[in-house]
Amino acid sequence: MTYHPLAVRTQGLTKRFRTQVAVNAVDLAVPTGAVYGFLGPNGSGKTTTIRMLLNLISPTAGTHELLGVPAAAALSKVGSLVEGPAFHPYLSGRDNLRRLDAADRTADGATAATRIDGALDRVGLLPAARKRYRAYSLGMRQRLALAATLLQPRELLILDEPTNGLDPQGTREVRSIITHLAAEGSTVMLSTHLLSEVEQICTHVGVMHLGKLVAQGSIEAIRGRTAPTARVDTSLPGQAAATLRGLGLTDVAVGEEHATGLLGPIAPEKVVAALVGDGVPVRGFAVQRPDLEELFVTLTGEGFDVSG
Repeated sequence: MTYHPLAVRTQGLTKRFRTQVAVNAVDLAVPTGAVYGFLGPNGSGKTTTIRMLLNLISPTAGTHELLGVPAAAALSKVGSLVEGPAFHPYLSGRDNLRRLDAADRTADGATAATRIDGALDRVGLLPAARKRYRAYSLGMRQRLALAATLLQPRELLILDEPTNGLDPQGTREVRSIITHLAAEGSTVMLSTHLLSEVEQICTHVGVMHLGKLVAQGSIEAIRGRTAPTARVDTSLPGQAAATLRGLGLTDVAVGEEHATGLLGPIAPEKVVAALVGDGVPVRGFAVQRPDLEELFVTLTGEGFDVSG
């Protein structure tokens, strides 16, 4: 296995459908070993981007690489889940995987049985391997789709909304599988609109909005883009606000019994000292950082589904 600093890299990746630009000059940088949450409201261009990465559709402009080489040369090392494979309802889970594996020209038929049972075991479906697909729950069907991506060793997994439509238990099962795959060394690019998935399993994020990549980086770096807010609880909020403005805090606002302002580079202890020095009775003081929901609403101007 050759190490590449970036498992996914695009430059100016663009897709235009007649008069609509679905993806507009996107520069992705997915670090090797990361669990990269590819975020955005529905219709923001995530699925179109993924389809270009996998050579399912051609870009209008730009270039992309997977695992340090052009995508066509890397696809045998890439597992993907985009709209899911077409499974036969009257075949068992194992037989469905046999059919898919037999259609793979790069697969070794002599190892098929071992690899298929290994993939089923990794997603917790080995006990249900002989059950017909039509009898599978939605969560089991999604796990079988994940198993199909694991029939061969994969360095990179690209998953488009892998928990879409699942109940809470099915969602937890799929998240657990993704976490284990990442721990075993696979890079995972996970398209989602659920912030709960990002907070629980992702190390890096990219945020799409109206076809553009509006933010990208580690979760810590993305959080650091927004200044924390200082909140003062006091019976003299107007006087407190004046002190905050005097210190250089911005976006100062006055509430019924509190005042707030963006802290910026000013040390919190300096703010407290100034308030006390100005005779402001401080009942409470807190530094608040925006949660991911607030941050992404700021970036996109749209709400995200935080359930899941």
